[in-house]
Amino acid sequence: MNGNENGVLGGAVVAVAGAAGPAGRATLLRLAEAGATVVASDADAARLAEAVDAARYAHGGATVTGDTVDLLDPEAAREWALRTEKEFGRIDGLVHLVGGWRGSASFMETDLADWEFLEKLLIRTVQNTSLAFHDGLLRSPVGRYLLISAAGASKPTAGNAAYSAAKSAAEAWTLALGDDFRKAGGEQGPQAAAVILVVKALVHDAMRAERPNAKFAGFTDVKELAEAIAGVWERPAGEVNGTRLWLTEKP
Repeated sequence: MNGNENGVLGGAVVAVAGAAGPAGRATLLRLAEAGATVVASDADAARLAEAVDAARYAHGGATVTGDTVDLLDPEAAREWALRTEKEFGRIDGLVHLVGGWRGSASFMETDLADWEFLEKLLIRTVQNTSLAFHDGLLRSPVGRYLLISAAGASKPTAGNAAYSAAKSAAEAWTLALGDDFRKAGGEQGPQAAAVILVVKALVHDAMRAERPNAKFAGFTDVKELAEAIAGVWERPAGEVNGTRLWLTEKP
């Protein structure tokens, strides 16, 4: 490992849900660079194995593991959390990167099947992971629950009703978790923090290669997102708990 082994993330144990996509890959790399033990999960076993191998290769000696976990199953999520804490002795974070999008050309063309799909993907997985990791994060001196959200949750557009509503609900759930952390901290303030990182959309190198003339205005590069994720641990829990950290302009 190189870089920040002596920082807050040095020796920390961080779980990453939805780790196989471009944002997940960047996050695994950044956390491994910081000296964290990274426990990754994704529904796509093959892509997850590639992401885990890439992080291990980039940072020799880093502990990066991968497991396919059905985060729609609350028992499976709970088992993942308990297994992680038992194996590594602690759990210091859950980064929720499970994502997906469905939309329509207009409000009246909204297909409620899209809502059913997004409710599971964007809300149920947040509920299950937050409930599963809650106690472990409270036991940690630096527990963090991070949700990646979208600016559209604050300003929904006609064709994004289902997506924006799902993201908004996930944000509300995460803020409620933050209120729980606040109450658990009592007069001394929270020790754990629930934080929302808001982007307009994400961009990565392959997207730029496919569309070399596109400007991707307001988009957040996945490497910038990974840097912001790692940076949450560098700030006191009381400063970031129950907040939205905007990585793009507020709508």
